[in-house]
Amino acid sequence: MLKSERMADEESSETQTEADTPNTIGDVMGATTDAALNGVDIDVVAVLGTADLKVSQILQLGRGAVVELDRLINEPIDIRAERQLVARGEVVIVEDRLAIQLTEVVQSSRPK
Repeated sequence: MLKSERMADEESSETQTEADTPNTIGDVMGATTDAALNGVDIDVVAVLGTADLKVSQILQLGRGAVVELDRLINEPIDIRAERQLVARGEVVIVEDRLAIQLTEVVQSSRPK
C-alpha cells in the first residue's frame, strides 16, 4: 500500500460520519425495535448525585435535613437503565413537574 493510500485510510477511519453517530439510547445499547421487546419494563434512574453516610447518620436525619451530594450545580446528571449508564442530562421544569432533558447519549461498553 502506498503512503498516500495508507494516510487516506487512516483519515477515513478517524472521521465519524453523522450516520455512524448514535442518535437514541436504543442505537447506543444496540436495542432492537422488535415488537416482543416494546412491552418490557426496565428501571430508569436519574442520579442527581451520591453521598456516603453511615447508618447512624441516616437514622439521625429528620424533616428539613440537608444531605450534600458529590455533584456541582451545573454538572450533568447520569441516566441509568438497569444500572447501566445510558445518557447524561440536566434537570428542567415542565409545567409543575421535574423532568430530565438528555444532553448526551453514552456509548455502550457492552459487546454487541
